[in-house]
Amino acid sequence: MQRQENPELDDDLIRSISNLLTAMGEDPIRDGLKQTPTRFLKAFKFLTQGYEKDPVEIINKALFEANYSEMVIVKNIEVYSLCEHHLLPFFGKCHVAYIPDGKIIGLSKIPRLVDAFARRLQVQERLTSQIAESLMNHLKPLGVGVVMEASHLCMMMRGVEKQNSFTTTSSLLGDFRNSATRTEFFNLIK
Repeated sequence: MQRQENPELDDDLIRSISNLLTAMGEDPIRDGLKQTPTRFLKAFKFLTQGYEKDPVEIINKALFEANYSEMVIVKNIEVYSLCEHHLLPFFGKCHVAYIPDGKIIGLSKIPRLVDAFARRLQVQERLTSQIAESLMNHLKPLGVGVVMEASHLCMMMRGVEKQNSFTTTSSLLGDFRNSATRTEFFNLIK
């Protein structure tokens, strides 16, 4: 689903960003800020491009029949997202695993799926679940496990100002709810 180009809306947004700069006490027409509203809008569109990505399409383009039934893990997938509460970035690593049941997915599609959900306004908890549920629903594996570790600028730059904290979330579906499978997964992603 592509965003519709809307020059009139873009002009309104650029004016709003300029007004925000003025409200902060800045001069939006000074040399260093003249193009900032346009640059910000372009950057924000890039950072939220996940709304244009269809997770079903990402998965369905790369499903292959395979007689393989052991755990498949893609570790350390870089994640960059925006906190929907403060519009500040959070970033970290995502580890995704699944146990095939007759079908495998092209490995590059897993990071693409992570990006499709991450490049939206998010909370880490929902992001983790969306990745797991999407794989479970469309790949139909025996189970899916997703663990995400992220640092949140909304906790680092404002509020509690804790520079070295990070948040870990997990979503375990199907066979990953089994204690032995969960333990194997957690040991392999250490």
